[in-house]
Amino acid sequence: MTSYLVRRIVGMVVVILLVLTIAFVIVRLAPGDPAALMLGPEATPQDAVELRARLGLDRPILVQYLTFAGNALRGDLGTSIFFNRPVTEVLAGRAEPTIFLALMSLAIALVIATPIGIWAAYRRGSWLDQGAISTAMLAASVPSFWTGLMLQRWLATELGWFPAAGYGGPDADFLERMRHLILPAIVLGIVNSALILRFTRASMLDILGEDYIRTARSKGMPERRVVLRHALKNAAIPIITIVGLTFALLVSGAVVTERVFNIPGLGNLVVSAVLRRDYPVIQGTLIVVASLYVLINLLTDLLYLVVDKRVRY
Repeated sequence: MTSYLVRRIVGMVVVILLVLTIAFVIVRLAPGDPAALMLGPEATPQDAVELRARLGLDRPILVQYLTFAGNALRGDLGTSIFFNRPVTEVLAGRAEPTIFLALMSLAIALVIATPIGIWAAYRRGSWLDQGAISTAMLAASVPSFWTGLMLQRWLATELGWFPAAGYGGPDADFLERMRHLILPAIVLGIVNSALILRFTRASMLDILGEDYIRTARSKGMPERRVVLRHALKNAAIPIITIVGLTFALLVSGAVVTERVFNIPGLGNLVVSAVLRRDYPVIQGTLIVVASLYVLINLLTDLLYLVVDKRVRY
């Protein structure tokens, strides 16, 4: 176990270094002078020279890379051009709505997908099974922005059940902010439940055909116990894998939904940073999201040990 953790940590460091390199190269590959792109067409040549000196773009490329990588490994992701604040502070200020939105969306997706996936596998070939598969394909095919706009018009504008957009005012309490996230969480939960449902059904189908399941039934064990305690427990590893990946995708991929509902999260921040050519923020977001993916993969692997004691690393 210890050697496995050491190998994984070394692999995490290698991946993060590769991400740092990609983030560094992206700015350098942008056509034209990066400083001029950041400042815009109205900047003077002197402004561009001063910004290049402030960002260290006038130094040799190897020195720039070593400085950038060293600062990033110490937690210094640079200073935002637009906000004139450290990128870590900018990201921290926008992380709360994105993380809570991802958690709520994942919870809704699990509530929808897990029982339907289990029941569809148990009733394989029935009308419920076929309907679940068709519904999952439909949910995965419909764009999230269209679903968001339809629910926004119906549940928020016409029925008034939820706020239409935003994250509450500056003085809003925690419950009010969470209320603003319910509708976008429903949108993302519906979209992401499709993949979890299909994985749950496929994993349960594999386990329900095993010999030990037939043996448990032949001994007179209640059907609910056979399905939920024996089958679901042994089918949990693929489900945990897809749940972990779904959470990482929700944190990094909720850009469209955050824009539709005007949520001041990481996705909205990245879109604004691209439009403003705020490259330090883009680089910092890329590094943070990649690190989050690596961490979630590690936690998912360790969770296997809790679910299945037969797993050995």
